[in-house]
Amino acid sequence: MELVIALFFSTLRQATPLLLTALGGLFSERSGVVNIALEGMILFGAAAAAITVNRIEVATGGLEAFWIPWVGLLVGAIVGGLVGLIHAIASIKYRADPIVLQVLYNNTSTSQEVNNRLPLVNLGIGEVSILVLIAFLLVPVVWWVLFKTPWGLRLRAVGEHPEAAETMGVNVIRMRYTAVILSGMLAGIAGAYLSIGFLNQFIRAMSAGAGFIALAALIFGKWHPFGVLGATLLFGFAQALAIQLQGGDILPATIVQALPFILTMLVLAGFIGRSRPPAAVGKPYDK
Repeated sequence: MELVIALFFSTLRQATPLLLTALGGLFSERSGVVNIALEGMILFGAAAAAITVNRIEVATGGLEAFWIPWVGLLVGAIVGGLVGLIHAIASIKYRADPIVLQVLYNNTSTSQEVNNRLPLVNLGIGEVSILVLIAFLLVPVVWWVLFKTPWGLRLRAVGEHPEAAETMGVNVIRMRYTAVILSGMLAGIAGAYLSIGFLNQFIRAMSAGAGFIALAALIFGKWHPFGVLGATLLFGFAQALAIQLQGGDILPATIVQALPFILTMLVLAGFIGRSRPPAAVGKPYDK
């Protein structure tokens, strides 16, 4: 029973950054812009959040306060959004086909550890970061925004038939910019979760391919919030299972480490032909 509970909570923790990132990618791709920069946005958000919290702690003499990690989270989201803006300019305006640590800490791989982490929530049988709950609550919110609001209707129209949407008075370019920036902010929040929620510092390459797995989750989930939820839980379970199997004799260590990526490739091989993306995704729009 303890193993099942441990696997359950590990699945939630591993799925959270995938879910946040995939929901961000969902906005971008529903608008017609493929966001292959999600991995970088996660890392920028993770670094920004950890560095911000560390700088506040240094400036205040090691103060521990509830508001400090939330400031880090906000900065992580803003930085992710700025990276999203850069990606949007390259993709939308210029139709591009889709060393901070060295200065601050005299190394290129980690930040200093922080004491002010995002708060934990007790679920009775275990604790998880509050961002885990927020990520799962975002799923119905994103569904409602996309399918029950005028803004969501315009976003989906821009991703399917931008020319028709433009004739109806929708500003296609502005909608796409907004969607890509939003995807960057959610990816930045995913990074902040990794550095000040899941761990307590930034580590180089800590995203471990989460951005690319999130893109696979979009395909597997058929660009729908609840489909994305199921896909990220599946990938999160694969990562959690790999962690549980480490050190055992059931499978070779290399196979165990590669398990989440093997599952990703199998899913893509089996579903990429059967999942229909938004009709205009990846197609530059010229007003």
